[in-house]
Amino acid sequence: MFKRKIYSKLLSWKEESNGNTALLIEGARRIGKSTVVESFAKNEYQSYILIDFSTVSKSIKALFEDISDLDYLFLQLQLQYKVDLHERNSLIIFDEVQLCPLARQAIKSLVKDHRYDYIETGSLISIKKNIQNILIPSEERKLSMYPMDYEEFLWALGDHTTTALVRKLFDSRHPIGDKLHRKLMRDFRLYMLVGGMPQAVNEYLQTNNFRKVDTIKRDILNLYEDDFKKIDSTGKLSLLFDAIPAQLNKNAARYQVSSVLANDRADSILELIAELKDSKIVLVSYHANDPNAGMSTNKDLCKFKLFLCDTGLFTTLMFKDKDFTENIIYEKLLNDTLNTNLGYLYENIVAQILTCNGNELFYYTFFNETSRHNYEIDFLLASRNKICPIEVKSSGYKTHKSLDEFCKKYSDRILDKYLVYTKDLAKDSDILCLPVYMVPFL
Repeated sequence: MFKRKIYSKLLSWKEESNGNTALLIEGARRIGKSTVVESFAKNEYQSYILIDFSTVSKSIKALFEDISDLDYLFLQLQLQYKVDLHERNSLIIFDEVQLCPLARQAIKSLVKDHRYDYIETGSLISIKKNIQNILIPSEERKLSMYPMDYEEFLWALGDHTTTALVRKLFDSRHPIGDKLHRKLMRDFRLYMLVGGMPQAVNEYLQTNNFRKVDTIKRDILNLYEDDFKKIDSTGKLSLLFDAIPAQLNKNAARYQVSSVLANDRADSILELIAELKDSKIVLVSYHANDPNAGMSTNKDLCKFKLFLCDTGLFTTLMFKDKDFTENIIYEKLLNDTLNTNLGYLYENIVAQILTCNGNELFYYTFFNETSRHNYEIDFLLASRNKICPIEVKSSGYKTHKSLDEFCKKYSDRILDKYLVYTKDLAKDSDILCLPVYMVPFL
C-alpha cells in the first residue's frame, strides 16, 4: 500500500473521538479509500470487519432493516465474517455505504452503543436519492479524501527528501537554480501525466509504460461515466464531464453550458453541477462577484469553471478522441515539447492542489473601461481578511496584465500576489513568481 497522508488523520480521529463519532470518508472512486482504511484497521485494532456493500449478500443488508437488537446484529456479523469483535478494540467498516442507506442511518444507534468504532467510505455520497428516506446521523464526522498529491507521488517513487528541500527554498524565497529546476519541472510534469490514482501510479512503477498507464486511467474514466449514467439517465452529466478540457481550452469567462447542452443554460442545470461537485470527481470554481475574504457569500452559482480531481485523468480526457493516448504525446508533454497551448492543463493542476489543501475554488473576471479589455484572475485565496490573487501561466513568461489591473482595482484588499509559471522562483516587484511545483506550499 502507498503511504497516504490521510492515515495520520485517521489516527487523530481514533484518539480524539474515542468512539463518540463515526468517520465518513468521502471521495471519488478508485482513489484508495478502502485500501487505506483496511490498512488502518489491521494496524490499529485487534480485529475488524469490512462490509463491502457493493458485493455484500442480501442477508447482510437485511440485518440493518431492524437494529433494535444490537446483540443479534453483532452476533450475525461475527458469524458471517468469522471474526471475533472486541469491545473498544474493534473496527467495523461500511465500504461503499451509499449503496445501503439503512446502514448509514444505523450509525446513530451504533455509536451510542459505544462497543466498537465505525468508519464509512463512500462515493457520490450526498446524492439526494441515496439519502432522501433516511435520517442522516449527527454522530458522523466527515473527511474528504483526494487522489495522491505530489508529495505522496514522490513517496511512491521512493523520494522522501525533495519536498522538504523545496519547502525550505520556498520559505527562504531562494531560487532553485536552472539545473535543479529543470529536473523538478520534469518530475512534476511526470506527476501531471501519471496522476494520483493509486492504480495508475502502481502501473507506472510496475511497467514504466505510459500506454499501459493510460489504459488504467481510461478504465477509471469509463467507470465514472457509468456512475453518471446511473445518476442521470439523460446523459447530460456525461456530456458536461467530457467537455471539461474543451471548455477550459476556450479560455472563456465561464463554462458555456449552451455549447454542450443545446437546450440548457447554467441556471437550468444547477442541480447537475451540484451532483458533479458532490461526486468529488469534478472540482467547481465559482465566480466571486465581490472578491473579498467572504467570497463564499457572493459566489455566482451560474458562472463557474469545471476541473477534474486528478490531472492525470484530465490529461487522458484531453485526448479521448483517440483509442489511446500515444506514448509520443506523453513523451512530448513530459519534455514540454508538445506544440499546443497547455495553460488549461496547468490550471487544472493548480485547482487540484488548492482543493487538496482545503481551499474552495473561486475566480474573478472584470472589464476595464479605460483599456476596453477583459481581465481574469484564475484563482483567489482568502487569508487574514485579505485576498491573494493567483494568475497561472503555462510558459515562463512573467507578463501579468490581469494581475496588475486587478491589484489596482482592489489594492486595499490584497495580501499577497502570485504568478504561477514554469520558470524558477523569482520576485517581480511585489509579485512572487512561483514554479508550479511550489503551489502546495501556498
